[in-house]
This record gives sequence, C-alpha cells and structure tokens, in this order.
Amino acid sequence: MSLKEDAWPSSAAFDLISSALSDEAERKDAVKKGGSIFAFTLKNDNGDTESWYIDLKETGTVGKGTAPQGKKAGVTLKLSDVDFAKLISGKANAQKLFMSGKLKITGNVMNATKMEPILKKAQTKAKL
Repeated sequence: MSLKEDAWPSSAAFDLISSALSDEAERKDAVKKGGSIFAFTLKNDNGDTESWYIDLKETGTVGKGTAPQGKKAGVTLKLSDVDFAKLISGKANAQKLFMSGKLKITGNVMNATKMEPILKKAQTKAKL
C-alpha cells in the first residue's frame, strides 16, 4: 500500500523510507538509533495538511496519521510539502529550516536529531 498522496508530492518519500526499513537489519538499527515515534505534518500549496509517522520506537514501520493506533508521537515535525521535498533530497538542512522558522518541532526536540540517519537512507533513493 502506497503512502503517497498526490496533493503532497513529497509524500512519495515515505514509501522510500518504508522501503529502506523493509530490510530487517536496517529496521533494527533504525529502531535502536531512533528510539521514538516521529510524526510529520506537511502543508501543501492549497494550505491543506496531512500527517505521516515513522515508528522508530518499536516496529520500524511507516504509516499515515500522527502515530500508530493507540500510540503517541514523541516528536512532531511540521513543514511545507516543498520544504520536506528539499529536506529528503538533501537540498535543505533540517537545522537551517528550523532556525528560519520553516520547520516547527513539538515534543522532544533533541530526539528530532536522531531522524537524520533515516532521512539520509531515503536521500540515497529519493529523486523528488
């Protein structure tokens, strides 16, 4: 099942991340390093928002919504679809997006830094 939403072109990245985590060794390593559930709320050009999560606390899975059913995200990252595409493709730096106000983080901000290795895995596959 694809996680891509046509109204959010960068959402294709969640399929790439899911693919990167489909390898058991990669998934276990990501869960060990991540230790949290990361939610991404993206705003598209129409001003609509949609959320996806990456569970690096237990299962190493990716899905729609802010967290798996019955769970809560430890970190929520809010940004535009365009900026998420730049982040995934390596054309933007999360720290610079945060400092410029284009990336808003709620929850455990320090845990957000643990997301970088997972985004790097997606970057190697991304062609957004």
